[in-house]
Amino acid sequence: MRATLIVPTLNEGASIGRVLRSFREAAEAANRTLFRTEPIEWEVFVVDGTSTDDTVAQARAQGATVIEERRRGYGRAYRTGFARATGEFIGTLDGDGTYPGERIPEFLRKLLDEHLDFISGDRLSTLDRKAMTTEHRIGNRVLNLIARIAYHRYLRSLPGRTLRDSQSGMWVFRRSILEKLQINEDGMTLSEELKLEVLIRGYRFLEIPIRYAERWGAPKLSTWKDGQKNLTFLLRKRLALHRELQLAASLPRPERIP
Repeated sequence: MRATLIVPTLNEGASIGRVLRSFREAAEAANRTLFRTEPIEWEVFVVDGTSTDDTVAQARAQGATVIEERRRGYGRAYRTGFARATGEFIGTLDGDGTYPGERIPEFLRKLLDEHLDFISGDRLSTLDRKAMTTEHRIGNRVLNLIARIAYHRYLRSLPGRTLRDSQSGMWVFRRSILEKLQINEDGMTLSEELKLEVLIRGYRFLEIPIRYAERWGAPKLSTWKDGQKNLTFLLRKRLALHRELQLAASLPRPERIP
């Protein structure tokens, strides 16, 4: 089998080498154990937003294919990576060392064994307070609450009928589902959009608690500005979904054959 790891970067020279090395070691170990009978061939894409440090050199030193994406945006980087991916399965990570990349092969094994379509890492259930600012924690909780209220009918299959971490950026999923999803966001809101689309379209979804670490280097998020964008997106997406459902209800149904 073949799988693709996608890592968006912007000036992650201090951490990207360690992130990719940790993933590679775990993938090689998993091919000797979890995937012993059918090893996974991984292609690794680093989608770089024109870094000015040594991110690109460090990524290439670890064997990654670097895709330069001059159009800015977290979501834009992922959409570019999705379009280039050739693996049957896609895994994602941030390049700042916050996510446990060594668990990606484990997630893929679970996806296959339990016939799932999408797995997302849940940072918040076991969060170390040192890994996230108070403002960031509050913002995540508020966005999760709004998502729970606005999209409750689509969360019925989830434990507690709730999406525990709508902002997580660590995923493993089947590439084949992308053609059925309506993915349009170029910013941080892609993280919410992707998960909601998976749930709205009825795909098999699971969240797994993960360790979330302090990032290496200066943070790039603006808590209130990005939070406002995410909140606006949640409401805009819900209105668009309402219109979609109304349109579907107004279409004539095919006549039943006697």
